[in-house]
Amino acid sequence: MRPSQMEVDLSAFKYNLEQIQKYVGDDIKVMPVIKAECYGTQINRLNEVINQFDIVAVALVSEAVKLRKQGYEKEIFVLNQPDVTEIDEILENRITVGVSDFNFTRKLGESEKEATIHIEIDTGMGRTGIQNYQLEEFSNIIKSYKNLKVEGIYTHLSSADFDDEYTEEQFSKFDECVKKAEMIFGKLKYVHSSASNGILRFKHHKYNLVRAGIILYGYPSFDTTYEMIDLKPVCKIKSKITFLKDVEPGTSISYSRKFITDRNSKIATIPIGYADGIRRNLINKGEVVINGVKAPMVGTICMDSFMVDVTDIPDVKVGDEVYIWDNDLITLEEIADKCETINYEIMSVISERVPRVFKK
Repeated sequence: MRPSQMEVDLSAFKYNLEQIQKYVGDDIKVMPVIKAECYGTQINRLNEVINQFDIVAVALVSEAVKLRKQGYEKEIFVLNQPDVTEIDEILENRITVGVSDFNFTRKLGESEKEATIHIEIDTGMGRTGIQNYQLEEFSNIIKSYKNLKVEGIYTHLSSADFDDEYTEEQFSKFDECVKKAEMIFGKLKYVHSSASNGILRFKHHKYNLVRAGIILYGYPSFDTTYEMIDLKPVCKIKSKITFLKDVEPGTSISYSRKFITDRNSKIATIPIGYADGIRRNLINKGEVVINGVKAPMVGTICMDSFMVDVTDIPDVKVGDEVYIWDNDLITLEEIADKCETINYEIMSVISERVPRVFKK
């Protein structure tokens, strides 16, 4: 086993699911968003975990196909508008898809095989989805094909973490579309709008399904998340010191001489780098935890390793564990801030080269 690993706590995942379900109430179904390898944790690969869900959400048709091949037999919902070239796989693997493209929907109808769809409404995200004024025309196209089964309707909230007024406008537009759609198709099985931000900040807008994403993995979707719901982070990234050296003042460390020692120093090499998902913009500003002490990352991050100044850590030695984030002394959010991005990105880009070790 490689010394660099992601530790994934399955009990924390279960706890977060329970907390979310408690928060939204028993009358609302929680659909876990397991796209991008469960935000990098690879929990989606564990049938004993995902088989407990009646429906799961992914982003890509290929992700859904992989789940089917893995043995998951229940409903899989693809959040994003697929391409027409993916229709055969959608039908063959009984995949439910979100639709808003007119041409795709016609092609899906022309296949004659039964296909289950959710209509996506663009209420202000500006990404995919049909506009309110297009709903009747779009619905008529769907109704012209007997094989298309409308099971749901949904939208995506663009700014539910901070812009209440805009989000309320989105809900108003969506409510209008839901009424229109149900006049045309009858009562729909699933009506959904809220991902993590909407779940926590707009609880009063109750539909019957929520899409739990980053909070399912125990990480905040906005600054005050932990004040609203009790969550447990599910993963940590750790490695080990594989090399130590004592150097004199004036010694340059790593590529391009971005760091030069100004004292007698002890430098450790850690065998995980940017090809594993460690961001290069942590140069000379990132930190790690070794023996319960924070130590600075020094010099340019390499493809397969980086260096740390461990001069001030007593009794440090080769083999000592190194935490890139431990959810305590260093959080995922702190790393994201230093990289000028969000926790979602830092977590989801940890590469396949890093083994996932699951703890129950």
